[in-house]
Amino acid sequence: AALWVGRSSRCAQTQRSLAPADMAVGPVDLSFLSDPGSFAKGHFAADDHGADDFRPMGGPEPEGFCMAPVENPKTFCADVKKTGLAPGLMDFKHGTTTLGFVFQGGIIIAVDSRASMGSYIGSQTVKKVIEINDFLLGTMAGGAADCSFWERHLNRLCRLHELRTKERISVAAASKLLANIFFQYRGQGLSCGTMVAGWDKKGPSLYMVDDQGERYKGQRFSVGSGSPFAYGVLDSGYRHDLSLEEAVELGRRAIYHATHRDGASGGVVRVYHVHEKGWTKVIAGEDVNELHWMYAKEKGLMGNE
Repeated sequence: AALWVGRSSRCAQTQRSLAPADMAVGPVDLSFLSDPGSFAKGHFAADDHGADDFRPMGGPEPEGFCMAPVENPKTFCADVKKTGLAPGLMDFKHGTTTLGFVFQGGIIIAVDSRASMGSYIGSQTVKKVIEINDFLLGTMAGGAADCSFWERHLNRLCRLHELRTKERISVAAASKLLANIFFQYRGQGLSCGTMVAGWDKKGPSLYMVDDQGERYKGQRFSVGSGSPFAYGVLDSGYRHDLSLEEAVELGRRAIYHATHRDGASGGVVRVYHVHEKGWTKVIAGEDVNELHWMYAKEKGLMGNE
């Protein structure tokens, strides 16, 4: 039913408010504070047609989606920020740790699973590796919604390329598609720091793409608030001739140390191995707390020093 809420008169009025002539910043509409439930009201609540008015997915395209019940929903957050009523409203604090490196056996991708906003931990089970196809992986760092949406969109683009050309897209081309998308949205609030890793005709390739549309190819990257700590472990233990077991352990240990020192990283460690036959999930999810005690025991420590 949510797909059809755009037909309500309230939504139509909201859409008209988005016209360029109405975009000038004026007094901020805070009337919704007296009726917070208005955010949850949809098509049925507004028009009272009941379930008989529901249209199946095969029907015509909806006119639009309901926006926040304020005068200018598109600029609401920016308008409130300018009034000074909500200090820090737009100062989003993101935290995560992701890493990837190339070695003789392919590519290792390792990530944590914590989603946070400042001191608030929203989830400990976020899936930060997007499985684009059987030979391509993407990682998420920054805004979870931005990264997830655009990398899943990249999934669709890669599939369309495969259908058109009858062959898999290269890692370079996939990362370039993502970089082009981010470049078009520069300055519009995207928060993304991603890696694209995969195996194609040229072998293993690893790229880092950020929300400014910048794209780099390299042998090892770490992205996120915990990346300085992860880089410390990577730089000390990285060799191109690592065995698979050594490479997996290096990725796991780097993520653990980042979660131990960075409060915005945590949850579980997930490790993927990209190879010539595709990718394999080596570690589905290992609790960093258990790793802490395990590594402490290996050093002959109690773990609470």
